[in-house]
Amino acid sequence: MLNQEIIRSIIVETPSKPGYFAKVATAIGEAGCHIGDIETIRNGTMSTVRNISVHCERAEQLDAVISTIRNLPEDVQIHAITDDVLRAHEGGKIEMKSRIDVRSLRDLQQIYTPGVASVCLDIQANPEKARYFTSIGNSVAIVTDGTAILGLGDIGPVAGMPVMEGKSVLFNQFVGISGIPILLDTSDPDTVVETVKHIHQGFGAILLEDIGSPHCFEIEERLKKELPIPVMHDDQHGTAVVTLAAVLSACRAANVDITQAKIGQIGLGAAGQAICRMMMAYGVEEVYGIDRQEAALERLRNYGGKTLASLEEVMSTCDIIIATTGVSGLIKPELVRPGQIILALSNPNPEITPDDAIQAGAAFAADGRMVNNAIGFPGIFRGALNAGAKEITYPMLVAAATAISDYTRAGELIPNPLDPNVHVVVARAVELAAQND
Repeated sequence: MLNQEIIRSIIVETPSKPGYFAKVATAIGEAGCHIGDIETIRNGTMSTVRNISVHCERAEQLDAVISTIRNLPEDVQIHAITDDVLRAHEGGKIEMKSRIDVRSLRDLQQIYTPGVASVCLDIQANPEKARYFTSIGNSVAIVTDGTAILGLGDIGPVAGMPVMEGKSVLFNQFVGISGIPILLDTSDPDTVVETVKHIHQGFGAILLEDIGSPHCFEIEERLKKELPIPVMHDDQHGTAVVTLAAVLSACRAANVDITQAKIGQIGLGAAGQAICRMMMAYGVEEVYGIDRQEAALERLRNYGGKTLASLEEVMSTCDIIIATTGVSGLIKPELVRPGQIILALSNPNPEITPDDAIQAGAAFAADGRMVNNAIGFPGIFRGALNAGAKEITYPMLVAAATAISDYTRAGELIPNPLDPNVHVVVARAVELAAQND
């Protein structure tokens, strides 16, 4: 659902007079770009220096912004243009660090030989103790073959490593889990499954990430059957959890009973299929989908969903529309029915903008910028590990989505993923669901 976006920081000095910063902002907007963060570096009597984060879809737009600002009056100056995204990745974003300080011979003997031998023998006699005496119970393997990296496609596992490191950072910061990237140079389901089976003993759970469709379905299903630890493909179920939470919030805002609504899913890739299954798991009886691929339609029917023949039929039949196609402008305003809820989740260019959907009569509309799956997977895995769960089930996923929606404040679609409490709430809900499952 994500397409590439260019982000640059432009350090600009303007006179400390009304209207000058507005000229800079206008230059950014007229080029079709967006302003992100604005940091005031220096606020002086004569001039003000700001670090402005500029988000563009194309390099030509960024060039136009820079050219326009440089052609403003001489007292408006660009001091630097930096790529803070690349800078943040220098040297990688993660590292493995010891939790123990070794400052004496006694410390060394306790954490290594000879003292460690007694711990090894204890685990040999009772393998379950490895969860407590090693990092296994707090580690998640982040496994990718690099075939579906964001919206970039099959760029390979090494090029996808920054995404895996990003997952690891979020695991660590939000819920204290050690996420370990595993890069596989094969997409063959048999080889992927066998490889993960051979290494799984070193981890408490497996997160499958950015593995393309359709082989992602076979890989996840086989691993879930053959491994005694939780396995989840985040592109499917993490996205579906957050989408269900968003739909629940939208239904609450629009006074719609989701269980009585007809839900239409446009696009049946990994995310689309999982969203349909999540809606059915929640109790929605009429879930419809469309896709250009007959194999995708058949897969949805095998899961218990229904299919329709065209985009027009989905729009005319369904009360809630969810789109994950990556096709900008796919949904024309004239197809929108009054009172519909529309979540066009392709990012940054949705199938229809929220403004256009609302103007066409939708009761509620949102795009992919408002739905971030970083709010789901950390708490889901934290809860599963805390519970000692052997698998991640639909009751656990529904519990996560419900917890996110219940935590959402009025006027919001989902909570801010940087709110640490939301991850605690999700983890508790998942742990409780696992215990009751």
